[in-house]
Amino acid sequence: AIAEIKAGMEGTKPMDHLLCGDVGYGKTEVAMRAAFKAVMDGKQVAVLAPTTVLAYQHALTFAARLQAFPVKIELLSRFRSTGEQRKTIVELAAGVIDIVIGTHRILSKDIRFKDLGLVIVDEEQRFGVHHKERLKQLKRHVDVLSMTATPIPRTLQMSLVGVRDLSVIESPPRDRFAVATHVMVYDPEVIASAIRAELSREGQVYFVHNRVESIYSMVEALRALVPEARFQVAHGQLPERELERVMHDFVSYEADVLVTTTIIENGLDIPRANTMIINQADRFGLAQLYQLRGRIGRSDRRASAYLMIPPLGNLSEAARKRLRSIQEFADLGSGFRLAAMDLEIRGAGSLLGHKQHGHMAALGFDMYARLLEETVHELEGNPPPSETRAQLNLGVGFSIPVGYVEDPLQRLMVAKRLASARNYSELETLRDEVRDRYGALPREVEELFNYAELRLEAEALGLLSAERIGDRFELRIGRDPAIDLPALIERVQKEPGWTIRPPDRLVVQAVSTNGVVQDPELSTVAALRDLLGGLPQLRGQTAS
Repeated sequence: AIAEIKAGMEGTKPMDHLLCGDVGYGKTEVAMRAAFKAVMDGKQVAVLAPTTVLAYQHALTFAARLQAFPVKIELLSRFRSTGEQRKTIVELAAGVIDIVIGTHRILSKDIRFKDLGLVIVDEEQRFGVHHKERLKQLKRHVDVLSMTATPIPRTLQMSLVGVRDLSVIESPPRDRFAVATHVMVYDPEVIASAIRAELSREGQVYFVHNRVESIYSMVEALRALVPEARFQVAHGQLPERELERVMHDFVSYEADVLVTTTIIENGLDIPRANTMIINQADRFGLAQLYQLRGRIGRSDRRASAYLMIPPLGNLSEAARKRLRSIQEFADLGSGFRLAAMDLEIRGAGSLLGHKQHGHMAALGFDMYARLLEETVHELEGNPPPSETRAQLNLGVGFSIPVGYVEDPLQRLMVAKRLASARNYSELETLRDEVRDRYGALPREVEELFNYAELRLEAEALGLLSAERIGDRFELRIGRDPAIDLPALIERVQKEPGWTIRPPDRLVVQAVSTNGVVQDPELSTVAALRDLLGGLPQLRGQTAS
């Protein structure tokens, strides 16, 4: 990921790069290296975070990491007084500040940079389209690095189709364990036991209660359960200095339990905190639960998350699915798979409009993806991909067996790469990958590769389509085929069962090599291959 981002920053066009990595996988370290490179090249860097708490932590992390270098770092958020903010704005415009870290305040119109070179957007999924529209005005001239563990569907789709570059950090840090996740009906005894268990190993606890109006009564109830624990409260309505003090106390281990809203959802890194209790977990979104759970398990200790819910009879079906999914995605590195599932379920949205999810149902996904690919090539100044892709309609039903590739997203990815292969080299590479990852190819998968090879043969001959209708094949010939047409006409006159149907169709009786049709699916593919191999070709041309 570091090498890819470095190459992007050194390219001739402004970089727009998405960095996906699970919570705690080191995205911030990659970002700090990118920021350091930009500063050493004489550019300014803006780091955009969704919350004041995360911006504050980034400021501390960047300052500690770069303290040995002549880099001036400032924080721009409501944790700073009006006078301090004014001073920061003046120094940004004068080029005194190298790295500014803040919330969406950085996107305000009164912010001016002397020479901005890199914008880093952390937890990209937390920003709305309107904030991103403001970023687009910067993207024309500067490099942009976006980081997230769970990209929204539109962002992931833009990366998968090539609108944005994508890097994925797949390796977890050493000695890192998956978080044990428990979904259960609210139980005060379990809560007290979980808090005491964490305190016994000198750890800390997050208790997430996302209702400011009742958060203090919840603190009193918890104090009654565990009187020996030290409690602090954090929420977005606290005065700036008070919130900063609370977070500083918790980081400094002057509190055992932080009762908080989702203000701690993004990016906080407190290795001592390894137990989280989420009250009314049924009211949270899937990615939100995943991000919250990512605040714990950031050390070599086993961490536990307790998702407290009302009695099962009161849960909606959607809430049940979310809670089932968060238990299923418990392994290290699950964030990207969760985002891929979100893309599959909710759709990619409008890549050129404001919707960040939704399906292109009316257009159809294949047509939508093809049009999008052509547009991306055109905008990049490249020739559009060849439109001449032979269509095979043979009535066969091969598919990748569930027992061979269990993950539906992986099955979809293999099938998509098979369908989009443009040459034999790509097919062989894919065949080797599949065999290496899943084992020897079963018959159904072998036939899928044969089917893909057959289409390449048809394209090499200049055919537009090949269709099986009853007991005959109909081949539609393109405008500039690699077929010797005079020789073909001569053969049609000699071969029984061969006819030409104007303007461009060759109709041939379907028979396999030995003249016997045994397995209808296998014989159809074999018969078409024999037919294509026997067509008279122009000198110097081969179907393969």
